[in-house]
Amino acid sequence: MLNLALLGFVAAFIALGFRKPFVWVLAYIYIDCIKPQKIAWAILPSIPISLIAFLLAFGGWLAIDDKRDSRFTLRQGLIAFLLAYCGYTTLVADFPVEAGEKWDWVWKALVFALFLPLTLRTRLRIEAVTLVMVLSAASIIITGGIKTALGGGGYGSLAFFVDDNTGLYEGSIISCVAIAIIPLILWLARHGTTYPLDWRVKLFAAALIFACLLIPVGTQARTGLICIGVLCIIALRTAKRRFLYMTLMGAAGLLAVPFLPQSFTERMSTIENHQADESASTRIAVWKWTWDYVQDHPFGGGFDAYRGNKIRYQTKSADAAGSSVEIETKYVEDESRAYHSSYFEMLGEQGFVGLFVWLWLQLSGLWQMERVRRRWKNREGDGEQWQAPLATALQQAQVIYLVGSLFVGIAFQPFVFMLIGLQCGLWSYLKRIDAPKAVRVARGVRAVGVPA
Repeated sequence: MLNLALLGFVAAFIALGFRKPFVWVLAYIYIDCIKPQKIAWAILPSIPISLIAFLLAFGGWLAIDDKRDSRFTLRQGLIAFLLAYCGYTTLVADFPVEAGEKWDWVWKALVFALFLPLTLRTRLRIEAVTLVMVLSAASIIITGGIKTALGGGGYGSLAFFVDDNTGLYEGSIISCVAIAIIPLILWLARHGTTYPLDWRVKLFAAALIFACLLIPVGTQARTGLICIGVLCIIALRTAKRRFLYMTLMGAAGLLAVPFLPQSFTERMSTIENHQADESASTRIAVWKWTWDYVQDHPFGGGFDAYRGNKIRYQTKSADAAGSSVEIETKYVEDESRAYHSSYFEMLGEQGFVGLFVWLWLQLSGLWQMERVRRRWKNREGDGEQWQAPLATALQQAQVIYLVGSLFVGIAFQPFVFMLIGLQCGLWSYLKRIDAPKAVRVARGVRAVGVPA
């Protein structure tokens, strides 16, 4: 029954595209995020639905869509350069077979991020992409939130749709993404136009946000807790009553502590004392190895270059015995340990060039969204109320990602590159529709200055 339901839904989604080709773009986003071919165990796994959806999306845009309003931005140029550069490092990778496996999905993420802004030429399309991205992630988050609320979960044991530790189904990744989309959920609940903004939408948005906050608890991912803290801090910037907001956040945190599982609080305590945790100590040792590695390989070692590392580190633990405390030091040797950081992932795999371009791509997004926010925040005209809040939400989502990715290797996460594509599309769209108004204002100023 599940197989037929998934097959029918995907088929209906794609069929709608024959009437509105842009729906194929939305279908690809859904398929790439949820991966229904992994959930089903018959029919769908044998069909390359992801490739079909992408070919339809690109073909529909190329053959049917109006391309007069499509613009190629600087950030898309950075994505194109990163795509070409990653292709080169894959050819000369230290581990060509493993690098090829990662390249198989990285190039798709980069190409789609490059393509997506070209299709976002109306507000409805921008909103539709935002909605489908949020709901796609929400389908995973809601199931995880329900299981957490019912007492399930645990580090590495919170089950989602499939028993797969990749993509949005990996605990640390979904914890970061769940917190990052909260600003977008709020924007959709306040400014969405594809549904009535009544109490049902607000109730669903509140429940979804609560589920998002439960995901770090269910996965016991330390990254998620850090992301929650970052969200609370950056939300202060747009809060109207900051003192009340801080009071409520503090009260909510204190009230939540007694209900948290002991295993969660014990794991979170290792954030402060990383030397007592082998996982945290391993990451620091790998980061040191990566820095030493790029001194001899400034252009990186290609995807999965971490497989060549051999590390040795020490852990310390305290054992209280009466009035004395005994410190136990243990030396651990390991090899082929992953980076567990997007920054060191980029540095080790793509070298200084790749890291520089990736950081440029990320930081320029924060700058562009800030420019949009400042340009539109004080406008009161009809249809001019949604732009600044969306730019703020996208900026906040990116800040949360950039902080969370300090501790998770998600430099090429497809969902994040979709967010980047959405930013590029919003920037290009607003720049285009605002240009005629700026010209009219400039002409008016010149006309006033001309003597009679």
